[in-house]
Amino acid sequence: MRTNYLAVVVCAVLYWLLGALWYGVLFSKQWMALEGMTAAQASSQSAILPYIVTFILNLVIAFVLAQICIWRNADTAARGVAIGLVLWIGIVGPITLTTYMYEMRPMMLFAINQFYPLVGLCLMGGILGVWKKKAA
Repeated sequence: MRTNYLAVVVCAVLYWLLGALWYGVLFSKQWMALEGMTAAQASSQSAILPYIVTFILNLVIAFVLAQICIWRNADTAARGVAIGLVLWIGIVGPITLTTYMYEMRPMMLFAINQFYPLVGLCLMGGILGVWKKKAA
């Protein structure tokens, strides 16, 4: 299999939009309260740079996930989702949970911040697993 670059870009865009939904709509009030952030502080942040950097990093994540899906022959949505889940359970979750425990941060903040990449990795893995590049 070869890398489907269009699928990688679509995954990065969807993960980026998921972040906007996650932090801007679903959990914005709880997240800001747990972070001790006011609406004034949130609105004072640079308007565009974090969004651009986040999208570029999402492209990196989607590309690497695509390589893992190719390597593991994830040729269905279920296999792609499973790869995303395993990566989160085996790498992202344990690393960040350890940090949260030592920093004595609230577990609800862990849930908000770290279930976002869990959902995102599963979403991207499912798309990458099912969306095959047509042979040239």
